[in-house]
Amino acid sequence: MLALADPELDDGPRTGKSATMRMCAVSREVRPVGELIRFVVAPSGEVVADLKRKLPGRGLWVSASRDAVAEAVRRHQFSRGFKRDVRVAPTLAADTESLLVRFVIEALAMAAKAGQVISGFSKVADALERQAQSPVLALIHACDGAADGIRKLGTIVRQNGGESAGIPLVNALNSEQLDLALGRSNVIHAALLAGPAGNTFLSRSHMLVRYRMAGDDGTAAKAAKNSPTQTVQTRTTRQD
Repeated sequence: MLALADPELDDGPRTGKSATMRMCAVSREVRPVGELIRFVVAPSGEVVADLKRKLPGRGLWVSASRDAVAEAVRRHQFSRGFKRDVRVAPTLAADTESLLVRFVIEALAMAAKAGQVISGFSKVADALERQAQSPVLALIHACDGAADGIRKLGTIVRQNGGESAGIPLVNALNSEQLDLALGRSNVIHAALLAGPAGNTFLSRSHMLVRYRMAGDDGTAAKAAKNSPTQTVQTRTTRQD
C-alpha cells in the first residue's frame, strides 16, 4: 500500500523518507521507483521528465518505457493525473529518451573525469589482460561499431576469466555520443573501471536500455536488469 493519499501524485521531490514504490499512471501497477520516471509540471505549464527526482512540485509517475510514456500522452493521462490543464508535447516520449541519453553521456563523462574509463581498442585489451590488478566493471561498445572488434575483446574477456565474472556489455550509445562523453574522436570501445562514478553510469545505462526495450508489462525490463546491454541491427565498419 502507498502511504500517500493520492496514489498517482507524490507530495514533492524525493527525500530520505520518500516512498520506494509508486503507482504507474498508465498501467496502475505499483512498482519500485527505479522502474518508473517521475514527471512534473514546469512553471511554463509544460510536462517534463524529472530523471533525478528532484524538481519541485508534485510528481506523476509512469513506467520507464517509451511505450508507456507515449500511451500516457495518447490517453491525456497527464491532465487527468495532475487534475488540471497542462501542456504535453506530442514528442514527449522521444524527448524523454533524449534526456535519458544525455543523462548517460553525463555519467560517462564524470566517470572519465574520475579516471574510471579507458578508451581505444588496444588500451581496453590491455586492461582486460590486467583484470587481476584493476578489474573492469563493464565493456562499452559504440552501437555503430564493427562487430569484429567486439568479438575480439570478447575473446580476451573469456581468456582472462571475465566471462564467469559476468562483465556487462553496454552499447546504448553511438560513437558520436561516446566522443562527446570522453572528449576525443572516433571512440568505439571503452572499459569502465570500478568506482562510484562507474556504478552511476551503469545504473543510468540500464534505465536507458529499459526505456527503449520495455513494454508496460515490464518483461523486457527484467531481462535488461540482468545485462544492461542493447543490441542494434545496423552497424558500420568503424573500428579504432
